[in-house]
Amino acid sequence: MKGGIDHMDRAGERPIIATTRSVKRRGPRLSRADRTPLGLWFWEIDRVLLLLVSMLIAIGLVAVAAASPVAAQKLSTTTASLDPLYYFYRQLMWVIVGVPVMLGISMLPKPQARRFAIYGTMIFLALLFLVPLIGTSVNGAQRWIGSGMFRLQPSEFLKPFFAVSLAWVLSLRLHDQSLPVVPLSFVLTGVIAVLLMAQPDLGQTIIFAASWFVLVLVAGLSMRIMAGLGVAGLIGLVLAYFFYPVAQQRINIWLFAEGDSFQVDKAHATLTAGGLIGTGPGAGLAKFQLPEAHTDYIFSVIGEEFGIIACIAIAVLYLAIIVRVLVRLLDEEDSFLILAVCGLVAQFGGQAVINMAVNTQLFPSKGMTLPFISYGGSSMLALSIGMGLLLSLTRRNPYAARVSMTRNWNRK
Repeated sequence: MKGGIDHMDRAGERPIIATTRSVKRRGPRLSRADRTPLGLWFWEIDRVLLLLVSMLIAIGLVAVAAASPVAAQKLSTTTASLDPLYYFYRQLMWVIVGVPVMLGISMLPKPQARRFAIYGTMIFLALLFLVPLIGTSVNGAQRWIGSGMFRLQPSEFLKPFFAVSLAWVLSLRLHDQSLPVVPLSFVLTGVIAVLLMAQPDLGQTIIFAASWFVLVLVAGLSMRIMAGLGVAGLIGLVLAYFFYPVAQQRINIWLFAEGDSFQVDKAHATLTAGGLIGTGPGAGLAKFQLPEAHTDYIFSVIGEEFGIIACIAIAVLYLAIIVRVLVRLLDEEDSFLILAVCGLVAQFGGQAVINMAVNTQLFPSKGMTLPFISYGGSSMLALSIGMGLLLSLTRRNPYAARVSMTRNWNRK
């Protein structure tokens, strides 16, 4: 029988209605029954990771507010003075722009996130080639394109896109061992390193090289090859020392206390001026002698005004983000996702470690920002893109059955 009533039940008493289409059940907004894209995103996203990153961004705003008067005073003149919180307001604006970018990218399905990263790599690699031709110089380094509010640093944006794209290239090797993806990735990284050293930017070069090293390590190259690559890296650092004057100067200051050590000395003095609990918000005085207090040396400003305990707490927060991401990978079997997430978290953690090590005189000065804490528009937007990709690639169905990758570790 056609129509709404299809047939009768066995007792012949109740008609059974045949539905002509399936209707997805939708519950209250953001409930477990909500099947909208927003509802699915809310339950699949790593909310613990999102909370940790949000805490880091909030700490960054407080830190920039503490360091802003230093930079504003140095740029003020007798005829025109900047508002003491000038850089805080600008950083707040970049946070308002960056957070929606991060959340929007985190909503991308994994295939679209990968495609987005590949397109981003091509665009910003092309811009990196244009830096020597049309780039803008700041403090003797030609790393930017544009000027004023519209100035961007292509290498900052290239980093997260490069990590995901390189992970995709290397994941192809796991499906076909004959593909020369490792040499191809080495050539691509080498080209980027040459472009960065021409700016010059040794810090970013180290980050790109370290990301490549981590990815090929996770991809499964033999330990003999990895040892050879490690030796090659050390040789590269030695060559940089002898043929790159800026690197030589900074290494001499760090190892032999030779040359102008004003920056690192002031950073150490500012970091330790507050003791364990700090002088209090806005009460620091040593920070006014500190160069680049709102960017490279903001960790020292935190140490003066909020104390060594606050610095330790920030270091623990970075460690918690890294551990959270790596634990999330323990039950992941997709080779591309494992490589991409490892590359992104290696960049994030490596940049944080280098910045904190420079501020504590454990590493030569590198001119590298502290992720989500230092002031900077390009840095904030690039980090938001990278964290958005990381959140997207770590999304998962909370009800999907998974098998831990550690299940075979103790088997022969």
